[in-house]
Amino acid sequence: MSGHSKWASIKHKKGAADAKRGKVFTKIIREIAVAARAGGGEPDKNPRLRKAIQDAKNANMPADNIKRAIQKGTGQLEGVSYEEAIFEGYGPGGVAIYLTVLTDNRNRTVSEIRHIFTKNGGQIGTQGCVAFRFKRGGTIDIEKAAVAEEKLMEIALNAGAEDITDEGDMWEVITSPDKFDAVLEAIKKEGVEIVEATNGYIPEDYTKVEGKQAHQTLKLVEELEDHDDVQTVASNFDISPEDLASYESS
Repeated sequence: MSGHSKWASIKHKKGAADAKRGKVFTKIIREIAVAARAGGGEPDKNPRLRKAIQDAKNANMPADNIKRAIQKGTGQLEGVSYEEAIFEGYGPGGVAIYLTVLTDNRNRTVSEIRHIFTKNGGQIGTQGCVAFRFKRGGTIDIEKAAVAEEKLMEIALNAGAEDITDEGDMWEVITSPDKFDAVLEAIKKEGVEIVEATNGYIPEDYTKVEGKQAHQTLKLVEELEDHDDVQTVASNFDISPEDLASYESS
């Protein structure tokens, strides 16, 4: 077990606090603006924008905020121009970390991301240093109490999911990038609560870390996810449920 689904559950519990700090809104607004700039302001014709708008609604973002973000992206309103970037690096014990970023100041972001890596026992790497250890794909994390395995398999596989894995107290649905939206919508249509859904990058292999290194890794990932410019964090850590629980209570 990689522990990623348990980590998703821990983050889910902290979500309310994150929203209060405005970080969730900040990240989603940037994604909406960039998606609208890249593919136009009509969600029916722009899957990336459609997903970002759904994320905004899930976070209870006001409709006016969503509208303004779209208009800034399409140029109808003046707004900051964000650059998309990929950062790669290593965490404690050689854990591979792959970040997607939206920034209006690349030099500042590089400096801040490097600092986060360094102070948590990791190091930022060169382009391509860990990219080969990840593949494009989607993951949908669901608490077991929310749906029976047989029901989830019927919904997800019929919608095009690749696999469903048992992650302790969670189910993790794995999809190809192009089937992610269809599978996610099919699950939501059945009223199943989603803990976390990400269409990004999935590890091809895992690196085991324990004890202090496990805590350092989780702290590193948490601080990276908390950074305003970071949109997604993919990592290949393999951490036991015991170490995850220990970190949660620390």
